[in-house]
Amino acid sequence: MSAITTHVLDAARGTPAAGVAVRLETAADPLADWTALAEGRTDDDGRIKELGPARLGAGDYRLTFDTGGYFDRHGVASFYPQVQITFRITDPAQHYHVPLLLSPFAYSTYRGS
Repeated sequence: MSAITTHVLDAARGTPAAGVAVRLETAADPLADWTALAEGRTDDDGRIKELGPARLGAGDYRLTFDTGGYFDRHGVASFYPQVQITFRITDPAQHYHVPLLLSPFAYSTYRGS
């Protein structure tokens, strides 16, 4: 199992957000250049169960979601062309689940289980 998983829900439609492209990146310095580690696309349930390696070291990571592409495919005008969630891994032995609740003009996230 990947150290990182995600789940995207379209809160406006009340459905999983299928087909959202997601990129996992890392950076030694969050203000410096980011390095891509993995890419994936949400399944029909809005999930990516395998995104990157089974273990990641302590440090800062970022998930970038192509929300503009998702809404464009559904013919919905949206404000955010992408959502970037930056988070810190402090315990490499843990699994990190990063859900995204999405609508055309708002989003929220939290540390999932």
